[in-house]
Amino acid sequence: MAKATKNAEPEVKTPPTPSPTPGAAAQDAGQKPVQAAQFPEATEGQVKPSSGQFDLILDMDVSIAVMLGQTQIPIRRLLQLGPGAVVPLDKPVEAPVDLYLQGSKFAEGDVVVAEDRLGIRIRQVMGADGAESKAKV
Repeated sequence: MAKATKNAEPEVKTPPTPSPTPGAAAQDAGQKPVQAAQFPEATEGQVKPSSGQFDLILDMDVSIAVMLGQTQIPIRRLLQLGPGAVVPLDKPVEAPVDLYLQGSKFAEGDVVVAEDRLGIRIRQVMGADGAESKAKV
């Protein structure tokens, strides 16, 4: 049995030389060789409109957020808030509220009371480019 000495140099292992073909190393390791993917070209004539699949999307529910306004207050004041406290917002009462879908503003409206609930009457809807278009009420 050989004893290890403190001054013994560590054994240096040299990495294996690369194989001449890309798949040969994978075959040596027992793996399948990697090949480049080949996909056919798509042309417009191959695309067909779906039949009724769009209806599935149209029936999905989405969440809409309404922003009445906003404000900034010191943390000290925030910690002092309790029942009955009033936090004034930056918008006047007659200003429209903003409606958001997935974090993007898509419309503006007025707060109304519908039966015994709050509601929003759409004032205008934003276009895809951010331009406003008047809603037909």
